Amino acid sequence: MDKAGRIRVGIGGWTFEPWEGTFYPQGLAKKRQLEFVGKALKVIEVNGTYYSSQKPETFAKWASEVPDDFVFTLKASRYATNKKVLADAGESVARFLGQGLSELGAKLGPILWQFMPTKAFNAPDFEAFLGLLPETQDGLTLRHAVEVRHGSFQVPEFVEMARRHNVAIVCADHATYPMIADVTADFAYARLQTGSDDIETCYDEKRLSEWKARLDAWRSGDVAKGLPLLADPIAKQPRDVFAFFIHEGKVNAPNGAMALQNRFE
Repeated sequence: MDKAGRIRVGIGGWTFEPWEGTFYPQGLAKKRQLEFVGKALKVIEVNGTYYSSQKPETFAKWASEVPDDFVFTLKASRYATNKKVLADAGESVARFLGQGLSELGAKLGPILWQFMPTKAFNAPDFEAFLGLLPETQDGLTLRHAVEVRHGSFQVPEFVEMARRHNVAIVCADHATYPMIADVTADFAYARLQTGSDDIETCYDEKRLSEWKARLDAWRSGDVAKGLPLLADPIAKQPRDVFAFFIHEGKVNAPNGAMALQNRFE
């Protein structure tokens, strides 16, 4: 991370039929879609790794199709995050991290550990899970983010726990899931999930401006503007920021990502 921190805005995945002829040029071969994303955006969140493992050759191929400064964030395996007892997830965590993702090299971004909406906050068990997340894999520094989707996590205890482990809590802009805007790591991670297919840029101009200010604040080390906090803010420091247009408004998610990213150019 450079002294000023860097903001990257992206989308979830790159295979989506409605993007063909809209985001992607008409007739662009599917095998060249990732290459196109690499030129248009700076980051992508990979959802497929949540459902199944990949081969090292696959990660190497992805890395070869995008520019040197492009980054992949990977959604971690559901077999780790869907455990009834999270403290028992060690084998699943190790299997996910050991599948070859280090082939991405410097293009490996944060790992996103996403939990079911029914998963409530159990402090000892969740702390045990965070303790299973290693700082490195095959010599690469790892960054971890957690997206929790149960209201019981909206407590200062959870924020302080994440800070102890330098794990980012995803700031989820979602219709029903809790939003936790506290910064808990040396990077920040947001998922913008309330867009519209009826708005060309997924979010309207007012909301794009609001999120621009928030991402800028995170990058400079301040708290996110206009969002409530659960705990006292940590010491100010610049940090990298990742934001993704996901879920609602997916048809226009690439437009939203490019529109917001362009505000930082």
